Amino acid sequence: MANDFYEILGVSKSATADEIKKAYRKLAHKYHPDKGDGGDEKKFKEINEAYQTLSNSQKRQQYDQFGSTFGQGAGGGAGGFNWQDFARANQGGFGSQSQEFDLGDLFGDMFGFGGGRTRRRSSRQEGTDIDAEVQIDFMDAVHGAEKQFSVEHHVVCSHCSGNGAEPGTKIETCVTCGGSGTVEQVQRTVLGNFATRAVCPSCHGEGKTIKEKCNICGGDGRELKQESIRVKIPAGVNSGGRIKLAGKGEAGYRGGVPGDLYLTLQLRPHPRFSRDGDDVKTQETISIASAVLGSSIFIETVDGEVRLKVPAGTESGKTFVLKNKGIPHLRSRGKGDHLVKIIVEIPKKLSRDQKKLFEELQDLG
Repeated sequence: MANDFYEILGVSKSATADEIKKAYRKLAHKYHPDKGDGGDEKKFKEINEAYQTLSNSQKRQQYDQFGSTFGQGAGGGAGGFNWQDFARANQGGFGSQSQEFDLGDLFGDMFGFGGGRTRRRSSRQEGTDIDAEVQIDFMDAVHGAEKQFSVEHHVVCSHCSGNGAEPGTKIETCVTCGGSGTVEQVQRTVLGNFATRAVCPSCHGEGKTIKEKCNICGGDGRELKQESIRVKIPAGVNSGGRIKLAGKGEAGYRGGVPGDLYLTLQLRPHPRFSRDGDDVKTQETISIASAVLGSSIFIETVDGEVRLKVPAGTESGKTFVLKNKGIPHLRSRGKGDHLVKIIVEIPKKLSRDQKKLFEELQDLG
């Protein structure tokens, strides 16, 4: 193993006790063997050795002294540190006799194991969240509505009520851990024996074992079902808006807390209205005579018909704004506007009289 404890923890030789402790916690969390693919038992032992030395002021002083005094002596490494000399100088403090260090207080909060105050890491796992996309009508998004959707997800098993055992069968205390949910493991290092607690491999931290698994869920405590869910759609929501339904995601494993359901809304197109933010857009076609002479027309809005006065001389493509006739603002008071684009219709065929009238107008300039 590397002998430079400061380098192992990634701190300088002038690092404070708090800096050393902080570095140790970060590295121990990263390389602990219980982390699965990210764990590194060898690296974890190095980190422990370094911390046990540098966190003790007396041992740190001795380490600094002998680390700089001894070169490549017997047992010395690249850093010039000799464990045999260090042990003798320590007068049997560590190196000449076995010591056990209980890491429960340090790792209990990070990994769910430790010494006397170990927290049991239960096999009850939190359910995962569900993301689903649903379509709603344009007008439901404008005015708000209460809709019913169907979602397929895992729910608590109705046969075993989520405990994973066939009804009427025994749930026994785990013989491996005696019901504690954890087992003690001792790791021998040059600093002594490190006693740690890990989740029981037999009951996975539950403290109990199932004699006969549920015939419906197979011991999982959950079953897959199609469930109907009522959802309140807020007025003013737009495509891409998300609604969170707490506790409506996947049921937790063995009675764990359920996840959440997130619904992403998509608006169905409307035959007349289009949307730009909270504004509504429509087009209205009028005749040449109405455009030239002016007229009054009825406009269909999301809240019903309103009258729009088209002034004389209106050109095709002109847009009129109907204030506060659009979609309610989702997170504030008020509404958007209704924008009306006027299209002047040019007749493709004219009667003889109509043609004569246009010719007369043309002659008049």
